[in-house]
Formats: sequence, structure tokens, C-alpha cells
Amino acid sequence: MNQVPGIKLNNGTLMPQLGYGVWQVPDAEAEQAVRTALEAGYRSIDTAAVYGNEEGTGKAITSAGVPREELFVTTKLWNGKSETWGRDNVLREFDASLAKLGLDEIDLYLIHWPRPMRDDFLAIWKTFEEIAQSGRAKAVGVSNFRPADLERLGAESSLVPAVNQIELHPLLPQTELRALHARLGIATEAWSPLGQGKDLLTLPAVTAIATKHGRSAAQVVLRWHLQLGNVVIPKSVTPARIRENLDVFGFELDAEDVAALDALGAGSAGRRIGPDPAEFDY
Repeated sequence: MNQVPGIKLNNGTLMPQLGYGVWQVPDAEAEQAVRTALEAGYRSIDTAAVYGNEEGTGKAITSAGVPREELFVTTKLWNGKSETWGRDNVLREFDASLAKLGLDEIDLYLIHWPRPMRDDFLAIWKTFEEIAQSGRAKAVGVSNFRPADLERLGAESSLVPAVNQIELHPLLPQTELRALHARLGIATEAWSPLGQGKDLLTLPAVTAIATKHGRSAAQVVLRWHLQLGNVVIPKSVTPARIRENLDVFGFELDAEDVAALDALGAGSAGRRIGPDPAEFDY
């Protein structure tokens, strides 16, 4: 079994640097997919209310036989719909996620999107402070927050997010945001760390490094993330790929490899796959 290193969050909680994400995994398939990941050696599982698979994920956690203290479970508040969110909304959704997961507490709870046009993430964060103080979430953080959003939080709250989970891959390296995270003590977690497949993984720069190390293109990109210090949550429902994505600790990229991957996103506006957090509302 691979020994995944841990990242110490700003409140002292230890988070595995590589976990298993279940975005776009239907609830009916989530139980088997998560169980496969746990059997392969993953101990960090990332889900979200909007994914619609917290129940299947929870069933796998319950049935897999892995002691709860060995697991790190993340879910996210879907602060959507048309309402402006406040304390009661947040606590209701948090309780619903715990119930679906079948857990008394979770390890990390995130605000899924900032929705700056709604101007309510500060009120949401105040309730996240309360959840953290209660101990029902070991750590709280955010997802898709921009530098301006993090600075607003910092001006209004003494609680610094433990994590900011953002779209991040070699075509969108998020250099400015990662530097701010490092300054503030926020862990950087990458969603879509593989750029969702072939557009990134078939680039000559990536395949050449894969050939050099006798590894897959996906393993090379995941290794790039790990060496940068990012937390990664690759997603696959294919058992062989689930295992392959975990097998990234037996080799290391050299400086030339890292520079070649860094160059893929240099000087560009960033090639997003997902929506722009400045504009995304729902």
C-alpha cells in the first residue's frame, strides 16, 4: 500500500496530500467506486452536496471496514438556489450532509463557490466558524475563492480557511493564488488536477516526460502537483486508473521536467475547464 504524505493544515489537522474525488460519479456507482479506492489505499475522500452522491459515499465508508480515524472526509456546502444564505440555511445543509454520509463529524467542510455577486459568503463563513468551534468539522475552508474573496474574509474574520480548493493543472497553474495561499497559511487543493484528460495528457511535453520515467501521463501530472505542494483529488471509476493514480510515490520529476510542465501555463490567461468564480452564479 502506498504511504501518502500528509499536509498539516493551519489548525494542526493532518490531511492526506492525495485523495479520491467523486465529482460526476452517480450515487448508485459511488459506493463501489469509493470502496475500490479505499481498498487501493486511499484514505481521503472528497464529495459535495451538489454531487448527489453523499449517500453512496457514506455507504462505502461504513462498509469498507477502514477505521474512521484513518479516514479524511471532505464535503461542501452547495450555497446555490436563489436565496441569500445565512446561519439557518448553512446549519440545515450541514446536518443534511452529515446524515447522508452517516457520520457524526467530517474532517473538512468547504463553501463550494464564493458567488461574489450575492455578497453573502461572509455571513456563511460566520456559521462555518461556529461549526468549527463545535468540533463537528475538524477544519473548514473554501473552494473557488479568488484573492479578493480571501482578502475580504481576512478583513472580517480571524479564522483563516484551512484549504482553498480550486481548479488547478499545468494549463491553469494559479501562480498568484498559490503564492497568496502560502503567505496566508492556506493549503492549496486542486480539483480537475489532470485537466479532465486528453487536452493535457496528450501534449508532447507531458508524454515525453512520461516516456522518460516509464510512467503514464496522468502519473506525471499528479507528481508535478505533489512536488509543488498541492493537495490533489483525481477522479476515476476505472479500478486500474484508481490504483494508477495512487502509484505516484516511486519516482520524482527533475528540475527540467518541472520547468517543462510549468511552461505549459506560462504567459497565458489560463485555460479554464470550469466556470470563472468571478461570474459563476446558480
